[in-house]
Amino acid sequence: MSAVPFYLPIGDEVTVFTAAWEARLPVLLKGPTGCGKTRFVEYMAVTLPRREARAGGVPGNLITVACHEDLTGSDLIGRYLIKGDETVWIDGPLTRAVREGAVCYLDEIVEARKDTVVLIHPLTDHRRILPVDKTGEILEAHPDFLLVLSYNPGYQSVLKDLKPSTRQRFVAIDFDYPPRDLEARIVAHESGLDLEAALRLAKLGEKVRHLKSSGLAEGVSTRLLVYAAQLMGRGVAPRRACTVAVSHALTDDQDSQRAIDDVAGAIFG
Repeated sequence: MSAVPFYLPIGDEVTVFTAAWEARLPVLLKGPTGCGKTRFVEYMAVTLPRREARAGGVPGNLITVACHEDLTGSDLIGRYLIKGDETVWIDGPLTRAVREGAVCYLDEIVEARKDTVVLIHPLTDHRRILPVDKTGEILEAHPDFLLVLSYNPGYQSVLKDLKPSTRQRFVAIDFDYPPRDLEARIVAHESGLDLEAALRLAKLGEKVRHLKSSGLAEGVSTRLLVYAAQLMGRGVAPRRACTVAVSHALTDDQDSQRAIDDVAGAIFG
């Protein structure tokens, strides 16, 4: 088994995801940038009980696809490529996951083209199949296959949203930033910084998120707090670490930067 990634549960997300896995129900994770969705999937992919692979299959854990507007069906399912004097079929990441029994994680699914997204529909109901038109195959999903999507509702718009016909095929789990004490433990673990300093960074994160209504597009992520902690652990002064890893990374608006720097100054002195 692969090493288990560090993850601290915030609510019942582990229980719900495990139940969805046991029922082979596809899962949709919703939450802001850097709140732990990807780490959660990495954790679950390693800790879920797995059956034996089918003959010729290789039991996998996790295959991740970062979705974008140019992602095509061939990018997901596969394509023919010329190798030497012959043309060979190369499976795409979704097809590999279906064959091998991996968790397939489509990150920021709303960034993908809508004609690409509909290709996953046959995998999200009782059929659990993947038609591969170019080879004429209809693949039955390996018993261990699970489809997981994620997106950030904060960037949701009419043009970038999941169609109801897609959304209603998934169990949805909402994510948010951890409460201060848990976030401090995460920051301390990921950076090696002492817990007292990590608590101050978590306090900063909490206060900066309250500034979101004042013009920030999004609150500071736990990831950025970890970056600040890593800089502090390597000798960068706390206020400077907060400037380069939080305020200037989060926004280009000078008023917002000053507001965040003032909060950091009040916390770290």
